[in-house]
Amino acid sequence: MRLYRRCTRIFILCLLGVSVFVPIFLLSFRLKNLNSEVSKGYVEDLSIIKHRTESQILSAIKQEEGEGLKEPPLIVYKDGDLTSAVSFSSTDDNRIGESGNVADKVNFLGNNVFNLDVKEDRQKPLQKDRLPISGEKQHSQLNEFQQDENVQYMARRALDEKVKEMKDQVVRAKAYLNFVPPNSSSHFVKELKLRIKEVERATDQITKSSYLSRSALQKMKAMNSTLLKASRIYPDCSAMVKKLRAMTYNAEEQVRSQKMQETFLAGLGGRTIPKGLHCLSLKLTAEYFSLEPEKRVLPNMDKLQDPELYHFAVFSDNVLACSVVVNSTISTAREPERIVFHVVTDSLNLPAISMWFLLNPPGKSTIQVESIDNFGWLSTRYNATLQKEGSVDPRYISALNHLRFYLPDVFPLLKKIVLLDHDVVAQRDLTGLWNINMTGKVNGAVETCNKVEPSFRRMDMFINFTDSMVAKKFDAQTCTWAFGMNVFDLQEWRRHNLTGIYHKYLHMGNKRPLWKAGSLPIGWITFYKHIVALDGRWHVLGLGYDSGVRQADIEQAAVIHFDGISKPWLDIGLAKYKHYWTKYVKYEHPYLQQCNIHE
Repeated sequence: MRLYRRCTRIFILCLLGVSVFVPIFLLSFRLKNLNSEVSKGYVEDLSIIKHRTESQILSAIKQEEGEGLKEPPLIVYKDGDLTSAVSFSSTDDNRIGESGNVADKVNFLGNNVFNLDVKEDRQKPLQKDRLPISGEKQHSQLNEFQQDENVQYMARRALDEKVKEMKDQVVRAKAYLNFVPPNSSSHFVKELKLRIKEVERATDQITKSSYLSRSALQKMKAMNSTLLKASRIYPDCSAMVKKLRAMTYNAEEQVRSQKMQETFLAGLGGRTIPKGLHCLSLKLTAEYFSLEPEKRVLPNMDKLQDPELYHFAVFSDNVLACSVVVNSTISTAREPERIVFHVVTDSLNLPAISMWFLLNPPGKSTIQVESIDNFGWLSTRYNATLQKEGSVDPRYISALNHLRFYLPDVFPLLKKIVLLDHDVVAQRDLTGLWNINMTGKVNGAVETCNKVEPSFRRMDMFINFTDSMVAKKFDAQTCTWAFGMNVFDLQEWRRHNLTGIYHKYLHMGNKRPLWKAGSLPIGWITFYKHIVALDGRWHVLGLGYDSGVRQADIEQAAVIHFDGISKPWLDIGLAKYKHYWTKYVKYEHPYLQQCNIHE
């Protein structure tokens, strides 16, 4: 009896074991066979979950206020031509319908190509290192390398096309959004806004990572279906074209406004004086007035009017800039004892500049610092006319900027003089300018009419040749030239009375617009047919705005010019050229260190 019960229990336990383990075994075998089917249906399950939660996301989006669009003043398209301007066909849907295959291809390329920053740099040296000595193997390796480059190029191109397509979708969606009434909060409006945000976010991710994911393609497909729905709701193509024209016009207006603002701010930054220079001027001015009057006189004043010496002129209100011009010119001169510098400034900066050269005398050379207020005749002959020029830029209406047209009056006893701007640096001996044959001309200058150079200028770029008088007297094709380093024959200047001609055109320009503001256009007119072209190595331009000036040209130049807004004493100066200027600044001077002026 006991044996029977024991057998019964064992039989029951065996049945229980079979009933438990057999289903587990069968289920695991079934799951193994259905693994691929589950992986294929996984994305569909995710899309189902996404569509379930989509209504919740749409309802959570707040209605945004639509901005009105300003339409362009002129009608470009006729109504009859609008039918072909915007069209939506099933081909777009078919293209997106193939996204599965495209995604597989792009993902494969993305895994192997789009990580350019890491893989390109590693693959190229590896390819070079693995080149065998055998010619056939080397040829095959090169072919493989070229094929890889072609694949990378095609991958980048495909990625760029997808990004452009996504941006086009966003533009079209925003155009449709402008058709909607301002206070509308329909399901379609929320859906359209959601699609715009999704595609914009996907575009940003692609731009940052250089990788096109499957989710981005799905967002493109969803956006395309939404756009097709919008085209059925708003089938009027003419309205769409009109809206796109308005959006384009507004975008162009915004770009134009931003460019004007950028130009104004850049010019403002170029005109500002750094805090350190203010501090330096104040310290020098205080030191100057603490001296006795007899100690404020610079040495060698008896050489100022000697016509046999080499006379240079600088008109500036910048202490540091003047010091660099003087130091660089004297340090490169073969006969520094024969050099005389005439610095003309305003009454406000006269004490500071005078004190600087009292503390830092220019060796054997002679220097004079004079105030423009000492020229009493200038206020009566020029200032009344100057105030009518109508420019907000003080560089253009500054008397110091136009004082160059009165050189024979400023230096009545001199025969020849070299005028330097305060933003130049001398790298070679400049006394050779006195040996140039002027052939009866007045102004020796470097020309700027070479079209391949960044300094290229044409007369009609600054002068109004639509004026009958200008068109009759001047030739727009005449080669232009630059200020910055000019040698003037003052005797020929007086003989031709060019200052009187300058006054004549200055008065005419106040009555009607003849040129842009500044001294360069009126200089072209005043010295018309009185120019001697100098070798370009005397004066190289562009270091204040062009970062592509050739190094060889800079090294060979006698004078380099930081023309433009990026002056070397400003933070916005081009760093690659600053060392040409800073090496002539005495940064070890106590005042510069106290004012935190450093390289």
